[in-house]
Amino acid sequence: MAQNNQEISSLSTIVVLIVMAVAFLPAAAKIFGPVAPVMVIAGLILVILLIGLRVIDQYERGIVLTLGQYSGTRGPGLTWILVGIQRMIKVDMRITTVDIPSQEVITKDNVPVGINAVVYFQVESAEKSILNIKDYTLAVAQYAQAALRDVIGGIELDPLLSEREKISEEIKKIVDTATDSWGINVTDIKIQDIELPADMKRVMAKQAESERERRAIIIRAEGEFQASARLAEAAQVLNGTPGGLSMRTLQTIEKINPDPSKTVIFALPVEIMEGFKKITGGK
Repeated sequence: MAQNNQEISSLSTIVVLIVMAVAFLPAAAKIFGPVAPVMVIAGLILVILLIGLRVIDQYERGIVLTLGQYSGTRGPGLTWILVGIQRMIKVDMRITTVDIPSQEVITKDNVPVGINAVVYFQVESAEKSILNIKDYTLAVAQYAQAALRDVIGGIELDPLLSEREKISEEIKKIVDTATDSWGINVTDIKIQDIELPADMKRVMAKQAESERERRAIIIRAEGEFQASARLAEAAQVLNGTPGGLSMRTLQTIEKINPDPSKTVIFALPVEIMEGFKKITGGK
């Protein structure tokens, strides 16, 4: 719209200058003589040349329309168009970012979630982006929004939370394929935030807590199983060692009361005495 206004302003300026030159021509003829028309025409040509100058930045391309028809694409630098006959539309070739506002989408397992995303795209064909689509930025944003709702609606909540990159890539492929005819290359789509209902958050927190408790119980049970296996092996070793079980019994008695000021009396079975005899060699 701004470029169209600029072209209209330039054309209006030329028309005004021509009218002024025609009106000034009789007076100029009296002052400058026969060369007056040549000077007026030269001045008009110079003004038209200056008004037709255009500067295209390095990151831009200029689409030139001659009498409404596409006549070429101009590269960066200084260029010229015939104002009134031609007009130029500049296209930004840099990567553009478009936000997709938060969308409330119902997943495949009937959970309402709020999702927002951002789209990164770049114009690859300047002429297609102008000739094939009216407003490519708005079109990309709207199509990406629709694709986001379609893809999320066919996915359950758990994959949605754990496979963001995969879902983003799927949405990118859909949008990129649709915008190829517009001369647009969608470089990336990122899902920024997934907002869950409050009751769903509480349920997921309880589920996570139950899962942690389950893992703790399993780990504790595995520890007790390993400890019992070790105890069984130790009992076999003690049984196979002469006097080993007796010595272990004495060690246990010693640990019952570590206070030396107190005395604990136990009635020792005969087997313990026999164990001592075996240790001392029967003496």
